[in-house]
Amino acid sequence: MHEHNEMPDPEKIKEILNVVSDKIPELLKELSGVLYSPEQAKQFGLAGATFYKELKAAGMTDDQAYALTQQYMSTMSLGSAMKDFAHHHGGPHNGSGWERFKELKKLKDLDQN
Repeated sequence: MHEHNEMPDPEKIKEILNVVSDKIPELLKELSGVLYSPEQAKQFGLAGATFYKELKAAGMTDDQAYALTQQYMSTMSLGSAMKDFAHHHGGPHNGSGWERFKELKKLKDLDQN
């Protein structure tokens, strides 16, 4: 059984990081093409407008509807979602997962030198 405080096999780490470094850039390129296409921009704007319209129809003031629509639209942002994920899952703000990532990156960098 593998305990959580043990360091994984360096060869496995190297293999994983090599796959990640090869696949992630292409995946991000494809993802950004999907997320930031003209069609997606139109859907994003329509979603925000519809949300705002429904809040106004429910009797909210312009300021209330605007503030809630702004929050709603920010939750639909990929950048915001990634920042929140990093913050809640070991990102630069809370330590351990981020530190492990940096250690793994150092191992990969050392291996390439």
